[in-house]
Amino acid sequence: MPRITVGVDGVTYEEEVEPRLLLVHLLRDRLGKTGTPIGCDTGNCGACTVMLDGRSAKSCCVLAVQADGSEVVTIEGLARGQEWHPMQTAFHTEHGLQCGYCTPGMIMAAIDLVRDDPDPSEEAVREGLEGNLCRCTGYATIVRAVRRGAREMARGETGARTPPETGPPPETEAQSGAGARNGAEARNGAEARTP
Repeated sequence: MPRITVGVDGVTYEEEVEPRLLLVHLLRDRLGKTGTPIGCDTGNCGACTVMLDGRSAKSCCVLAVQADGSEVVTIEGLARGQEWHPMQTAFHTEHGLQCGYCTPGMIMAAIDLVRDDPDPSEEAVREGLEGNLCRCTGYATIVRAVRRGAREMARGETGARTPPETGPPPETEAQSGAGARNGAEARNGAEARTP
């Protein structure tokens, strides 16, 4: 089996992977990055969007071996300590979600969109996110959230403190490096292997 080295959310992992293993399955099942949901497994919905070497990519359309030597950022890697990324804060403030399933992919795609167009119009946001589907919101709140996030990113704002009731737990030794994989497997067991 091929051996790959990939950086994920600032941690370098070396993994033996089957050539057919999708990046989304490496992230979720092996590395415990379950914030990246599996939506369609066909590249249609965008729920699994991550940053791959600084650009948004649907992780169900990328083989893990293609990510060898790359840097991946998932929704879990956006926050800096207890500070959310401005786009995360904007989605929270504007209620740019309903069920939340598409939200990680929407946020990742929105950040990439704003990097190319720092002041997107409503039409540009809708066009830029056309590869990310939401079945709940009707997109109005998502568009507002992306435009707010763009303004906050342009001002260099770091985002808001993570609310205690929804924020990530403090990182422990078991969540960093190879321990993250082992800890995730221990926590998730067989559930980590099911979409």
